[in-house]
Amino acid sequence: MEKKRLFTRYFLPLLLALLLIPAASVYTLSAFLPAGWFPVGYYVAAGIALLVNLLPLLLCAGYSSLRLTFLGHGLTVLRAFLYSSVGSAVLQLTAACFLVPDDRKRFLIGAAICVGVEAVTFWNGIVSVYLTSAGLGIKTRVIGFLLGLVPVANVICLFRIIRTVDFELNTERCRINRNKARKGDNVCRTKYPILLVHGVFFRDSRLFCYWGRIPKELKKNGAEVYFGNHDSAEPVAVSAAFLAERVRQIVKETGCEKVNIIAHSKGGLDCRCAIANEGIAPLVASLTTVNTPHRGCLFADYLLNKVDKGVQEKVAAAYNAAAKKLGDKSPDFLAAVTDLTDEKCKAYDAAWDKPEGIYCHSVGSVLNAPLASPFPLGLTYYLAGHFDGPNDGLVSEPSFAFGDDYTFLEIPGSRGISHADVIDLDRADYPGFDVTEFYVGLVSDLKNRGF
Repeated sequence: MEKKRLFTRYFLPLLLALLLIPAASVYTLSAFLPAGWFPVGYYVAAGIALLVNLLPLLLCAGYSSLRLTFLGHGLTVLRAFLYSSVGSAVLQLTAACFLVPDDRKRFLIGAAICVGVEAVTFWNGIVSVYLTSAGLGIKTRVIGFLLGLVPVANVICLFRIIRTVDFELNTERCRINRNKARKGDNVCRTKYPILLVHGVFFRDSRLFCYWGRIPKELKKNGAEVYFGNHDSAEPVAVSAAFLAERVRQIVKETGCEKVNIIAHSKGGLDCRCAIANEGIAPLVASLTTVNTPHRGCLFADYLLNKVDKGVQEKVAAAYNAAAKKLGDKSPDFLAAVTDLTDEKCKAYDAAWDKPEGIYCHSVGSVLNAPLASPFPLGLTYYLAGHFDGPNDGLVSEPSFAFGDDYTFLEIPGSRGISHADVIDLDRADYPGFDVTEFYVGLVSDLKNRGF
C-alpha cells in the first residue's frame, strides 16, 4: 500500500508530465522532424494527451469510494500539469530561438495548441478536486477562482490546493486502512447505545448531519447511535423535557436500560437539566459534554444588553418563522440565547450538581486563528476573547470543565479547533486533529469503563 501511494503521489505525475510535454508541443516539434511523419504523429500525440488525462482515473479506481477515486484522479492530474507546464514552457522557449522570426506562424500555432492541451489537463484536475474535496472549503475555492489568471499568485494557489487535497486524501486513506485493521474488534460497541444531542440553532437532519462524519465512523466501529431530534431553539427546560422523553423512548423500544449521552454546546445544558429535573438519571450511564458553556458566555450578555430590543425582536421573528418551516414546533430564539448568558449558566451550574452514579466527561477546545474557522466564528472569536479570554469562537476555556474528567483540545499552529470543528460541521481534515478518531476514542473509553 505504501509503495502504491508513493507511485501515485510522485512517480506517476512525473511520468505523465514527461509524456504530455512532447504531446502538447507536437506541432512545434514537427518543424524539426523528418517529412512524412504526418498524420500518424498527430494521432499518437492526441492519444497520449488523452491517456494522460484518463489514466489516473483508472489507476485510482481501487480507492474505497467514487469520491476518493475522483479526488485522487484530480490530484494526480494537477501534479502532472504542474510539472508538464514548466517543461512545456521551457520547450516552447527553446523552439522559439530556432523558429522566430523565420517560421513565426508555426511557432504561434504550436504554442497555442500547447496552451490548449495544458489548459484541458488543468481543468480536468481542478474540476475533479473542486467537486469532490471537502478540505478545500469555499474560501480556498473562491480565492483560486479569482486569482486563476494572476501570474505567480495562481501558482501559489495551485500549490496550496495540491497540498490541501493531498493531506485530505492521505487522511481519508489512513482512516480507511485503520478501520480495516480493527474490523471485527468493535471498539465502539458499548454496553449502552450512544445518544448524540445537538446544540442551539441546528436540527438533526438526514440531509445534513450536524455531527458530520462522526456517526458513520462510530457505527463502522460497532456503535449503536441515536439522535436527540429536539427543536433547534428553545429554552433549556423545554429541550430538557423533550430529551427526557426521547431517552425513555429509546430505552423502552430497545430494552437497553440506559444510554450514553454525548452532547454539544447548549445540548450539554439541556441534558444536565433533563438529568437533574426530569427524572431520567437512572436511565443515563454517562454524559459527555463537548464545548458546552457550563458557566456561560459574557459576550452573550453584552449582545443582549447592547443590541437594540427592536432589532433583537426582528431577528428573533425571522429565525422563528424559518425554524417553523424547517420543522420546529415552538422555536424561541431569544429564550434560547438568554439561557446561554453568563448569569443563567452559572445559576444552572450551581443548581445542577454532578449526578451521582453517572460518569461525566467534559471536552473543550481553543481556536488559535479566527480567520481559519468557519463563518461566523471568526467574528465572534474577538468578542468572546475580549470578555472571556481564550475560546473556541463562542465559548471560553474556563466554561468547559464539568464532571469527573476534562479533556482540553489544543493543537500547535495558526488554526486551532473551533466550536464547529469539534463536531465535524464542515467535514474537513486538518493537521493535528482527527475529529472522527477522537470520537472513536471517546466511545471506546466508555466501552472500556463498562458503559
